[in-house]
Amino acid sequence: MRNPFKRSVDVPAAVLAAVPLHKGERVLAGTETVDGRWLLGTRDALLIVSADGQVSRIPWQLVQRADWERDGDTFVVSEVGEFGRPRPEHAFAIDDPGLMLELVRERVTASVVLQRRVDLGGKKGLFVVARRAPRGDGEITWAYEFDAGVDPDDPAVAAAAQLGLEAAMQELGL
Repeated sequence: MRNPFKRSVDVPAAVLAAVPLHKGERVLAGTETVDGRWLLGTRDALLIVSADGQVSRIPWQLVQRADWERDGDTFVVSEVGEFGRPRPEHAFAIDDPGLMLELVRERVTASVVLQRRVDLGGKKGLFVVARRAPRGDGEITWAYEFDAGVDPDDPAVAAAAQLGLEAAMQELGL
């Protein structure tokens, strides 16, 4: 019987042995999906371990958002995408998320260095977002998040986005 007060999930040794961790990296949270995969969270990345031991790594700075759909016990992870291409999305059926939800939210939030709104008039606009690995090292990557209905190919939008990027870079001293 599962202890109702225990918030972590015991990850089998065989699953942990299949995971190539970077120096100093350790598993902070883990949960098993209904289909037998494992989701492991470290300080640096979300690791998806298939039933046959194949490992996919998504660094936290590449995770756009993560949502828990309680009605269907589904955990959905959306990656930062490239404009004009479908955003990679992963859905996992999970009975017991353990500490995974908290870890994912904390790590994704820690990867955002700066987020600034650029208004385009009315209620339309975009965000300029700077991200880097949550451990604080590595290069800052920049992305735009456009409101629905905003055309990034519109010259006025592109100019406003560029000005927003320059202001954000200046704010960070870059």
